[in-house]
Amino acid sequence: MNQAHSDALDQLVRKLNVVTRLSESEERAIRALPLIAKTFAAGQDFVHEHDQPDHCALIVRGWASRYKTTSLGRRQILSLHFPGEIPDLQSLLLSTMDHSLAALTELAVAFIPHAAVRAAIQAEPHLAIPLWRLTLIDAALYREWLMVMGRLNAVQHMGHLFCELQMRLEAVGLASRESGFDFPLTQTELGDAVGMSPVHVNRTIQDMRRLDLITWTQGRLLIHNFEDLAERSDFDPTYLHQSSGLGAF
Repeated sequence: MNQAHSDALDQLVRKLNVVTRLSESEERAIRALPLIAKTFAAGQDFVHEHDQPDHCALIVRGWASRYKTTSLGRRQILSLHFPGEIPDLQSLLLSTMDHSLAALTELAVAFIPHAAVRAAIQAEPHLAIPLWRLTLIDAALYREWLMVMGRLNAVQHMGHLFCELQMRLEAVGLASRESGFDFPLTQTELGDAVGMSPVHVNRTIQDMRRLDLITWTQGRLLIHNFEDLAERSDFDPTYLHQSSGLGAF
């Protein structure tokens, strides 16, 4: 196994250990998975709606989005994804994709054959639990995004998203409270994620800067006081289901 494959599987193990605690044999089963490495340019789809894939896509480097479009071509971003995540894990059980996945930045992806994932689960049956948890947490994110979209004002909505990203990226070592995190989205892409026009996004970001809540410059975002922004934005991290709140099986 080359170093790039090893690093990709290290990321997946780290992500799974955020939502459960893998045994040594389960870690070995994950690290033995075969990978097919590919890269994609920003804006390029790597999974298309109506595809019937025979593999899952592990994000290795860069940011990706899950999205749907209307018949008129208007895009709604449904979730954001980072290294160590498998945003199409449900394709193991649902044969046809009902949404698309796209690179938001230059993206490195490691495709894992479904047959190999199923073989790993057969060898280590308990491995189905953390993989199932990942899909359930995806569903929890959808519920939270739907509530936020409908019930919070623009500053709260944006703040809620930034708090979510801070915690998700911290969990995999890609953010800190002191230095923030890389945030490579354009204002148009951010608008597609929060359901706002680019003009409304710009106005909201300016409001947050005036309130001294964030700094967003040169593709990096820093939350000045996480606890304050979380309180202002009605952010409760329970829906992220990170390790401390998970029961054992």
